[in-house]
Amino acid sequence: MSGAASTAGAAASAAVPNPWLVAVLVATASFMEVLDTTIANVALPYIAGGLGVSEDQASWVVTSYLVANAVIVTASAFLAKRFGRTLFFQACLGLFTLSSVACGFAWNLESLLLFRVLQGLGGGGMVPAALSILASSFPPAKRGQAFALYGLAVVVAPVVGPTLGGWLSDTYSWHWCFLINGPVGVIGILAVMAVLRPQRATAAERATLGRFDLVGFGLVATFLGALEVVLDRGLEEDWFGSTFIITATAICALAFILMIPWELTRRQPLIDLRMLATRQFGACFVVMLGTGAILLATTQFLPLLVQQLFGYTATWAGLVLSPGGLVTMAMMLVIGRLSGRVQPRILIAAGAVIAAVSMYGLTSVYGAVDFWYFAHSRMLLGIGLPLLLIPITTASFDGIAPDRTDMASALINMARNTGGSIGVSIGSNVLAHREQFHQSRLAENAVPSNPAFQQTLQQMTEYFHSHGSLLPEAQQQAFAWIGSEVGRQASLLAYVDVFWVLMWIALAAVPLALCLRTTRLGAAAPAGH
Repeated sequence: MSGAASTAGAAASAAVPNPWLVAVLVATASFMEVLDTTIANVALPYIAGGLGVSEDQASWVVTSYLVANAVIVTASAFLAKRFGRTLFFQACLGLFTLSSVACGFAWNLESLLLFRVLQGLGGGGMVPAALSILASSFPPAKRGQAFALYGLAVVVAPVVGPTLGGWLSDTYSWHWCFLINGPVGVIGILAVMAVLRPQRATAAERATLGRFDLVGFGLVATFLGALEVVLDRGLEEDWFGSTFIITATAICALAFILMIPWELTRRQPLIDLRMLATRQFGACFVVMLGTGAILLATTQFLPLLVQQLFGYTATWAGLVLSPGGLVTMAMMLVIGRLSGRVQPRILIAAGAVIAAVSMYGLTSVYGAVDFWYFAHSRMLLGIGLPLLLIPITTASFDGIAPDRTDMASALINMARNTGGSIGVSIGSNVLAHREQFHQSRLAENAVPSNPAFQQTLQQMTEYFHSHGSLLPEAQQQAFAWIGSEVGRQASLLAYVDVFWVLMWIALAAVPLALCLRTTRLGAAAPAGH
């Protein structure tokens, strides 16, 4: 009898995959998806030239992916339950891989946008499913370490994206920004099929699942899709000076207004808004919005700053972010262990303060700073971000019933994506408007009646004259140099204002983090794990 039991136990344990192998697989797939949110950004000029369109039209390659990501997240919880999260994850990974290869072979902008939408649908559903698989594969006491591996993919991928995309576009062509996902995706699909056995929902689970909330899906998808369009295209379209943006905003507001009563009155809502009203999950959701804003905004604006004002190449601009990525990788190992010993609210508050200090350091930037000034700031942020991402993800699942983990992971992933779009949008607007403000203020002093202006004009005229220019030509060159320097200083001050805003966003997370309840740490793993 005992022999039979032993045999059964051995067979059962053999059927259960190693959770760390599962974590590596889903983290790798998540890395691919998050990488594609930024890898195409630097390739837009190449895409525009290759397809014969303007850069403004090519920017829809990024927008379409973000919108598709936002839309599918709303349905991912239902689909994961209906078909089983493992099977749903495999299907999303397959769609993501196939559409990535199709993007690489796109023959015009319309076909590229279609394949990019399909890629966003596959990638957007893959990440919430990955979080759910991790949450179900690890006991609560070890989830922090598993989420650390996942967080590594989420933090490092946006850093690698611009550098890798620029190198591939420069060395080969923009097509390889998408084709590179092909072999990696195929290997990932085969590995997932070998390790994760598809688990279909039982008849009882399907019976309790209810019907798909099609109206709710339409409202939530319209709200998020329109919001992404407004945030991503607002600045290029001159915001409310554009009929397109006004229409998109009205659609977004109407869908939001209709969505709330509809979802609150459904017995099986597509998105459980009541979860957002709870102290624990609601606070985690808001902090994740801010974390996504800081992560993507700094990843976008720091390379832009060093390229536009400090003369860095695209490669060196990417390398500015690299030391921070290395620090993040090291910190993930540390935070994974700390999460089982220190309360999440303490780690989140500490991470927010460190991120704020990193942003504060960038507010002192001036024209003579070197490479390591920026790299050190990014390294400091590389310490703070893991302290935010991992404990937020861990704390958001605290107290969540097993049948709600798919919903929780979808909402947290939606918060990170939406927060990133909000952060980039806020940063872009601050940059544009504050540059105009500083330009006008600096220009007030660049007048002939100002003694400092006269002194600078004389010095620069003598400089250009000593380098071979005739005196009238040298004076014209001096005027042009002063004008360009005024513009450069205005841009630098505008970037400083962006970092001030990001600093306050980070600090706003501190009181929210301290509102989180005390969680049970180091609990014994349930039997069978």
